[in-house]
Amino acid sequence: MTVHLTVTDGYAEVVLDDPAKLNALDEIAIGELSAAYREAAEQGVRALMLRGEGRAFSAGRDISHLDPATDDAYGYLDGVVTPLLKQIAGFPAPTFAAAHGACLGVGLGLLIATDVVYVADTAKIGSPFAQLGATLDSGGHALFFERLGAHRALDLIYTAELMTGAEAVAAGLFSRVVSEAELAEFTRARAQKVALGATAAFLASKRLIAQLRDDRVGFWTSLAAENAAQGELCLSDDYREGFAAFQQKRAPVFGSAR
Repeated sequence: MTVHLTVTDGYAEVVLDDPAKLNALDEIAIGELSAAYREAAEQGVRALMLRGEGRAFSAGRDISHLDPATDDAYGYLDGVVTPLLKQIAGFPAPTFAAAHGACLGVGLGLLIATDVVYVADTAKIGSPFAQLGATLDSGGHALFFERLGAHRALDLIYTAELMTGAEAVAAGLFSRVVSEAELAEFTRARAQKVALGATAAFLASKRLIAQLRDDRVGFWTSLAAENAAQGELCLSDDYREGFAAFQQKRAPVFGSAR
């Protein structure tokens, strides 16, 4: 088992634990990762954190024993990786990732599919595939083009230059840069705090952001969707609790899982 899941008080932590391979992922490991997310969802967790053990978050696909003469790259990516990325993106609670060291290929894709990503100053992010005769995958082209523009995206792809965590955050790829020594606890503390929050409201925002990203809706369409989401939320226990706590000058106690 190279993926571990722990669940405590509505908070889930998923750990990639194959440090000797820099948490590179083969089909078996991806199956384990998918199972961990599925089990966390079934347990109704209200926040999830993903991290990697050892020197790296994930170096991407495990190609240590890959035979290019028989490799089915399309089958691996479209049939194995993409369903996992969709599963992570659609996870029914806020998700967080703590990324350090190599964050490449499928490893980068895991971050792209996660709601909030904190990266260590030691993180290495980019497209190292130029010497393999392969190209960037797992959503990397869309992320780089959207955040960096065509010229910088192709510069990184052609040269195989890797960005540091600080450079990636400055360019708007991810949320925040944190020292590697503090990264796991920093991310864990925020995920645990969110697990105590108004989950239904967070999921409404998650859906609104996904609509903007995936459907490219305009301002007024998004505003109308916001209005509808708020109208639904005002009927929820969390909404009533939040307003009552504000008016009574106390901390809210949220309990809605969806």
